[in-house]
Amino acid sequence: MRSQLKLHLMLLYMAAVMTVMEAQTTTYSATPISTPVIQQTLQQVAASLQMYVDALPQMPIIYGYSVRGNTLLSVNLTIGMYQTKWKFHRDLPPTPVFVYGTSALTATFPGPTIIARQGIPLFVKWENHLPDQHILPTDNTVPTAIPTRGGVPAVVHLHGSVHPPQSDGSAFAWFTRDYNEVGPMWTQTTYQYPNIQPPGNLWYHDHALGLTRVNLLAGLLGAYIIEKPEIDRPMALPSGDVEDLHLIIADRSFNTDGTLYMNSTGNVPSIHPQWQPEYFGEAITVNGKVWPFLNVARKRYRFRILNASNARYLNLSLSNGLPFYVVGADGSYLSAPVRTSTIVLSPAEIADVVIDFSTSTTSFSELLNSAPYPFPTGTPTVGTLLGKVMAFNINGVQVFDNSTIPIKEVNYANVTMPEPSTKTRYIVLYEYTTPSGQSTHLYINGLRLEDPATETPKSGTTELWHVINLTPDNHPLHMHLGMMQAINITELVGYQQFFDCMTQLNDAVLCNVTDHAVGKTLPIPEYEKTWKNNVKIEPGYMTSIVVAFKIVDTNQSYPFDATAQPGYVYHCHILDHEDNAMIRPLKLLP
Repeated sequence: MRSQLKLHLMLLYMAAVMTVMEAQTTTYSATPISTPVIQQTLQQVAASLQMYVDALPQMPIIYGYSVRGNTLLSVNLTIGMYQTKWKFHRDLPPTPVFVYGTSALTATFPGPTIIARQGIPLFVKWENHLPDQHILPTDNTVPTAIPTRGGVPAVVHLHGSVHPPQSDGSAFAWFTRDYNEVGPMWTQTTYQYPNIQPPGNLWYHDHALGLTRVNLLAGLLGAYIIEKPEIDRPMALPSGDVEDLHLIIADRSFNTDGTLYMNSTGNVPSIHPQWQPEYFGEAITVNGKVWPFLNVARKRYRFRILNASNARYLNLSLSNGLPFYVVGADGSYLSAPVRTSTIVLSPAEIADVVIDFSTSTTSFSELLNSAPYPFPTGTPTVGTLLGKVMAFNINGVQVFDNSTIPIKEVNYANVTMPEPSTKTRYIVLYEYTTPSGQSTHLYINGLRLEDPATETPKSGTTELWHVINLTPDNHPLHMHLGMMQAINITELVGYQQFFDCMTQLNDAVLCNVTDHAVGKTLPIPEYEKTWKNNVKIEPGYMTSIVVAFKIVDTNQSYPFDATAQPGYVYHCHILDHEDNAMIRPLKLLP
């Protein structure tokens, strides 16, 4: 058995070395050469940036529909990707970025917020105006989109959306400037977003093969809202341009010249010259500003909080003890608001919250972060620069406020426990390392993205997925198309025995998982009990998830052919993991 394991590791190492040799013979003009920067320099740059001197900006708003009389109509939008410069902090020079916008002059970091209306389809033509070379280092030894004529490959995924496969933003549907080159699954310039799912918060971002981590780090991300007035208005949540705001949080490191930093040397350069398992920035940005402030009145505000970091988890709280009232998670409302003093957000997770500043006993409050990195057992952030996110300056005068925190919200948030006949799958997360323990790549079920789909659910059905995490890290599992709810998190007893068996057999049933998944259970946070598109997978545990491949609020099947090419995917949303290559195809059947 031990000899089989050694042979397995040797074959993996040989395959990785061959991949490096092949990639290094391929010319890819999109990879700049950068001088290595020591961590201390990045920390010094971050420490030099005074906190709370830049006001929190809001992104431009684009409406995904038009109004003619009393009728709402579909519209066609054109949104491009541009290289421009962005001012992240008062004391930083303008930073080169890749960003979305309707023009180069109006493009922002993050991109414009798109507000759609449920049931009104939106058509978006995504255009690539990016230059011949990337502004950040890349690595061709991970599965990567490599154009032969230069340019930066990109493709847009509307995260959390229910849409046809051709509009999903497949990693293989990338395209370069002016569609000069396209990936093997590219079929169309214009994407269709039906907006047929429940009202809630989504976001759009790049999804190009092997480049997601660098394209998002460069700035290719933005917010998207689906509204449904019949549900939204009766709750009387804070609304309007002043009281309903996005907080898009992302960590970044900056070089001394103000440019974005990303490592140019991998943790195992002999296998991956540039790739590292996680990117952690030394400064926290919110809506494209480093440690900004917001002046607020003594009233209720709604904040749609998105963790858009590549790998950093957030454990948010307020320094003056005010609670959050969570009304939604990812793309759905809860059944009722949840009062909590802390919120843990993995990369790509969204919390829709209300903060009532009228009850504050102070005139100042900081939004704090106490999540270690990597999560959950890495370097502490408490007492460091990374323990602070932004500040609220609270006006001393009480003002009129007709908003409310509703008593109840929606009746479709609660999950129905699966029947014994429900299709069940075991999904296993692996990390592969060198003999010295350095990460080289990560797989789901021991398979690559290019391997044939093994998850083939029937459109219109619900399945039960048991996700087993055999790595040291928490992983945010993201599902394209389907919506998920965790129902149980159970510790694996006799972990090493189970791990050794899985390393050799890669079969949870043959390794008697039911005899091991019998340990203590972790509570599922009340603020996560609704239909989500991201679920945290605890290390050393089996997380059981109900996955719905249908429209959850109406219990209806999709009104489009979800079985068509190029299909969908599911993956870890730590972007460095996704790129190398914790991602698998998801192929729906009729």
